Amino acid sequence: MLKLSEADAESARQNTRAWSHQSTISSEPTPPRPSSSARWIAIGFVIAIVAVLAWFFLDSESDAPVDLSPASGAIPSAYQPDRAMGYLNQLCEFGSRPSGSAAMAQQQQYLRKFFTDQGAVVSMQTFDIRHPEDGSNVSMSNVIASWGLDRPKRFLLCAHYDTRPFPDQDRNNRRGVFVGANDGASGTAALMEISHQFVSGLPSDVGVDIVLFDGEEFVFRQGRDDYFLGSTFFAEKYKSSPPAIPYQAGILLDMIGDRELKVFYETNSLRMARDVTKSVWAVAADLGVDAFVARTRHEIQDDHLPLNRIAGIPTTDIIDFDYPRPGIGAPSYWHTEQDVPANCSGTSMAAVVWVVHSWLNRQ
Repeated sequence: MLKLSEADAESARQNTRAWSHQSTISSEPTPPRPSSSARWIAIGFVIAIVAVLAWFFLDSESDAPVDLSPASGAIPSAYQPDRAMGYLNQLCEFGSRPSGSAAMAQQQQYLRKFFTDQGAVVSMQTFDIRHPEDGSNVSMSNVIASWGLDRPKRFLLCAHYDTRPFPDQDRNNRRGVFVGANDGASGTAALMEISHQFVSGLPSDVGVDIVLFDGEEFVFRQGRDDYFLGSTFFAEKYKSSPPAIPYQAGILLDMIGDRELKVFYETNSLRMARDVTKSVWAVAADLGVDAFVARTRHEIQDDHLPLNRIAGIPTTDIIDFDYPRPGIGAPSYWHTEQDVPANCSGTSMAAVVWVVHSWLNRQ
């Protein structure tokens, strides 16, 4: 996915204004030089600030993520953190899973069997693209697992299950191995976990489709290659051939395995699917899942965009982009070789599953 932070945008605007102001000041006459004592005080002040900032940056970079409790109370036993974490580990054991790879094919076989064993009707929505690097044919497949196909109220739960080809944000090895524990596996593992509730844990009039999107970020060169290939294909098919029972709403899960989980309103979700977004966060508040924070932080371009814009399915994005935490100098594992199971939490995934399942039960 792509991210545009509101805070980053505002910071850029402030920097522009500050530079303009500094340029104006620089054309004025040079003010009198301060006294020697004043200069030494100023120098000491600057040294102190530099020391504090250096400590902050070094300390932040070396800090490992800590396990923050996502809820004020206990998560019900029906939602099992160890089981969710086991699914995430299994997905990562396939290795890097970019679209069209052998590891992706292994993952597809595994997921088809898993959801079939969970009582779902499983299908593959297959399409082909040209490889952005060499022009060769790449076959992609969305995995669709359905429960209650004949029920009058249907909902869409989704995630992407591919991984980016390389850890392009890694400071040391941008062509290394990217296993995508949080960005790729966590949403899929959470949907595997929630499927345990669908045999007998849904209202009698509610049906659910779990859709795992391929090609969310089959991107080798930023600005050239397209994102959201699987969700766009799904949305176009949905629009051209509407189902007999349309979706009432959708929820996208992405990067929800962070050990320091904090999920803010996502700006596009609030703009395009406001009622859905507000209702999900309201359920989290009722349950005491404090990891859901009812204010905006980031604007994310993700698989929910084609679902909202093309298919007209009001879909919210549950995503914690600050991985593991926000802050100047804080480490970021996004699109790096550090996005590994050790930096993820089954408890975070279980808390999100609890919220989503409880939200479904209230529809």
